[in-house]
Amino acid sequence: MPASPSTARAINDRLALRLLQQEGPLTAGQLKQLTGLSRPTVADLVERLTAAGLVAVVGEAGEQRRGPNAKLYGIVADRAHLAALDVRTEGVSVAVADLVGRVLAEESVPIGGDMATGPAVEQAVALVERVVKEAGADRLHTVGIGAPGLIDPASGELRDSSGLPKWHRRLVAALQERLPEARVSVENETNLAALAEQRDGAARDRDTFVLLWLGHGTGAAVVLDGALRRGASGGTGEIGFLPVPGTAALPSSTDCEGGFHSLAAAGAVVDLAARCGVSAEPGQERSVVGVVRAAVGLVGSAVAQVPEVPEVPEVVEGERRETAQAGRGVKEVRGAVAAARFLDALADRLAVGVASVVAILDPGCVVLGGEVGRAGGDELAARVQDRIARMTPLPTEVRTTTLGGGAVLRGALLTARDRAQEELFAPGERPVQRW
Repeated sequence: MPASPSTARAINDRLALRLLQQEGPLTAGQLKQLTGLSRPTVADLVERLTAAGLVAVVGEAGEQRRGPNAKLYGIVADRAHLAALDVRTEGVSVAVADLVGRVLAEESVPIGGDMATGPAVEQAVALVERVVKEAGADRLHTVGIGAPGLIDPASGELRDSSGLPKWHRRLVAALQERLPEARVSVENETNLAALAEQRDGAARDRDTFVLLWLGHGTGAAVVLDGALRRGASGGTGEIGFLPVPGTAALPSSTDCEGGFHSLAAAGAVVDLAARCGVSAEPGQERSVVGVVRAAVGLVGSAVAQVPEVPEVPEVVEGERRETAQAGRGVKEVRGAVAAARFLDALADRLAVGVASVVAILDPGCVVLGGEVGRAGGDELAARVQDRIARMTPLPTEVRTTTLGGGAVLRGALLTARDRAQEELFAPGERPVQRW
């Protein structure tokens, strides 16, 4: 059954807007070529979208060209403004963007664990309002929030979770109260990171993959056949609760200690580095990112300088300079050996979790995400892949995130942009209104 004229117009409008989002400004001729529509049809849709305030002339194609055929049409970016939040246990980051997703302002603030719920919420909300003002936006159309914990698939609300700050749930409600005209939604942080890796990061060529999030805590996101899978209760990917060998106890329904979290969360990784004799780089705080980055740097430096490592001469009078140089060389070698031992041990731990995921889902690709995945880089990913190849017959590529810890904020921004465009680009009457 052929589409009605109004349905056909709506389909054509949406197709043109999507192309303008993906390709940037286009002429009517380019829209005709990319859509396959007739010249009169393209002219009609350009007129409709311009009257609706969604499209405007933004320039001309070529310095020597003039006339209506040279006009470049683009989405009216300031038609709506969006906000993205990355909510962590230790703070919050906010970015405000226009309708095409161009970031206009961005800022982060730490929120200490000893801060009461009320002040913590107020500090986070004040940050949002400040970034909105810096971006030059009058109000927000859509707000996307990424937060740790379970999202109820029925209500879309962040569920109560032990071990997570109470201000997280209060923040969502507070933003809805302070921004009554905005569409506020919340999603699990790892799920948003996976969407960002799929759209803009390491998994752009994959319809099926798993993101293993490695940061302050652990998590996983599952994308199968191009779709994010959340599970019956919204808990797909709660890999921190996975029972694994090598821990002192089993996890419980309220505490992931004893699960994979005890092997791969930030505190466990820092402790492992200390046992292996690896410290953060000089002048850097002893954090999980610091020790992993330092280990990768030591191993890489040692590999590059293998032919130049001096032998240790006998300590005799007249050879002090040579001895000092050799001493420094031996110290570097010992540091590299300790670093390699640490990365091997960390890869052993990560492989336990990855192998479990591979055995159940056979994703073909696992992305090591988060700040630790970024710090470990190809050095850590290669070690994990070597172990997975020995542990399972299922071919699995282990990749390094290209977005790192910024993937959550990027994913929140992408979902906010999609939601805003879905509403504003919908068929029917579109009153010209700025958000």
